[in-house]
Amino acid sequence: MESNNGKRLIVNNKKAFHDYFIEEQLEVGIELFGTEVKSIRAGKCSIKEAYIDARSGELIIYGMNITPYEKGNIFNKDPLREKRLLAHKKEIMKLQGQLTQKGYTLLPLEVYLTRGKVKLLIGLGRGKKLYDKRESIAKKDMRRETEREFKVKNL
Repeated sequence: MESNNGKRLIVNNKKAFHDYFIEEQLEVGIELFGTEVKSIRAGKCSIKEAYIDARSGELIIYGMNITPYEKGNIFNKDPLREKRLLAHKKEIMKLQGQLTQKGYTLLPLEVYLTRGKVKLLIGLGRGKKLYDKRESIAKKDMRRETEREFKVKNL
């Protein structure tokens, strides 16, 4: 799944876009060990239940599951250990200020490889209400229906 800009998507978090309005996005690195990188390259990673916290000038991701590498034996780390995210201090302070506002949270959106490095796209999200979710589903259904009609007409 190599795209034209050298980015290979490993995993994305569709549920984040369903449950939150994503207002800002930022690409950060992840502090990983060797066997974790090998496991991510194999696609054995999950960010569905993960969330990010900014405290004392650091970004930490909790709940990101990286399945232990099969050939890693004693070098494997705990799959659910908290991992530090790598970003500029100025960006971290800006995000920390925005998180103090009511209803905002940091979410992982995508994990991908760029030039051999594992990157994480994080988003600043504000929670959706139930009626917002229904509206999103209705828009998606309408778009799907128009695409289906267009496809039938052009056959």
